[in-house]
Amino acid sequence: MSNTRPTYVFIGLMTLAAMTTAGYAAFASHTPHVFLALTVLALASASSRMKVKLPRINGNMSMNLPFLLSAIVNVSAAEAVLITCASTVVQCWPDKNRKLNRQQITFNVSMMAFATALASLLAHARFIPGSASALHAMLSLLLASAALFLGQTVPVAGIIALTESKSAMNLWWELAQLSFPYYVLSAGVTSMLQAVGGHLGWGLALAVFPVMYAIHRSYRMYFRRMVESIHPQVLVRAAGAGR
Repeated sequence: MSNTRPTYVFIGLMTLAAMTTAGYAAFASHTPHVFLALTVLALASASSRMKVKLPRINGNMSMNLPFLLSAIVNVSAAEAVLITCASTVVQCWPDKNRKLNRQQITFNVSMMAFATALASLLAHARFIPGSASALHAMLSLLLASAALFLGQTVPVAGIIALTESKSAMNLWWELAQLSFPYYVLSAGVTSMLQAVGGHLGWGLALAVFPVMYAIHRSYRMYFRRMVESIHPQVLVRAAGAGR
C-alpha cells in the first residue's frame, strides 16, 4: 500500500470503526458455542488460503465466506469476530520469500472485524420477525450476507481508490460485479448447512470444504480466461519471459 497520509488516515478510521463495532458486538454478544466456534475457525482458516486474484483490481477473493457466514449466524458475535480476524491473518500471511505487509494486514483485519461485527448485530437484531422460525433464519442470513458484502467491498474500493488515484465508485461497481455471484453462492451454501445441520450434525461442514475447493478452481479458471481475453498480448509476453 502507498505510504501517503490519506491512506494512513483511512486505515486509522477503519481500525477505529472495527474497534467500536467489535466492542459493541462483544458487549451485546449472546451465548458462546466454543466447540462449534473452534470447528468453524479451523475450516475458515484452511479455506482462507484458497485465494482467487480478481482481474483488473488489485485484490483477491478467499473461499472462506460460507464458514464466516456460518459463524455469524450460529455463534456469538465475539466468537464470530475472532474467527474472522484469525482467518484473515491466515489469508494475508505472505508466502515464502515475501515480506509481511503490516499496513495490508492491519487494514484487512480491521475491515473484516468491522464487517463481521455489523453483520452479527444485524443477524441477531430483535426487529427480525419469527424467532426460531425458517423466516427468521432466512432474514438473518440475508442481512448478514448484505452486511458482509457492503462491509468488505466499500472499504476495499476506498483504499484502492486512494492508493491508485482511481474513482472509488467505479472500483466498487467493478468489484461488486465480480464478487456478488460468490456472495449469493456462499449464502446458498450456508443456508443448506443451516437446514440440515441440526439433523446431520455440524460435521457436515467438513463436506463443504471440497465443494469450496472446486469453486476455487472454477473461479481461477474463469478469471484467468477473462484476463486472457482482455490482455492476450501481455500474457504472451509474460509467458515468453518466464521460459
